[in-house]
Amino acid sequence: MKHLYLAGGCFWGVQKYLSLIPGVMETQAGYANGHTENPLYEDVCRRQTGHAETVHVAYDETQLSLDHLLSLFFEVIDPVSLNRQGEDTGDQYRTGIYYRDESDFPVIRAALDALSVRICGQVVVECRPLRCFYPAEEDHQDYLVKNPGGYCHIHPRHFERAADFRREGH
Repeated sequence: MKHLYLAGGCFWGVQKYLSLIPGVMETQAGYANGHTENPLYEDVCRRQTGHAETVHVAYDETQLSLDHLLSLFFEVIDPVSLNRQGEDTGDQYRTGIYYRDESDFPVIRAALDALSVRICGQVVVECRPLRCFYPAEEDHQDYLVKNPGGYCHIHPRHFERAADFRREGH
């Protein structure tokens, strides 16, 4: 099992989307790469902790390559928007890719470079080693499963497409 930490704005939608991708075995909403320990949602939103709302992704690399996982992630973020995704603004909503395994860095860097060429623009997605990750409170875990009508900045077509892939066994 491989691990990656993806920040793409509000973690509610990002977690649901990633959980639908074939090869993703587990997801967990949380807070990454800030400068405080054990932050709570209110801290991250209001107290400048430096954390990004992030989803820990555990995936089976025999079913899902890192490169493909990143290409799917790029479909649901605005990679040129700094500290904003959808209606959410603030550094906690920045986009980022945080890794534990140094051997993942060249793949991530190449994917970001290819994305920059494809969109002909300045990509502002952070690419950094994971310094810390703290799981979010239980009410934030699988939020959109528990609250199907809840707010989400990700377009519903992305959820439908990922669910279709899972049903088809891709």
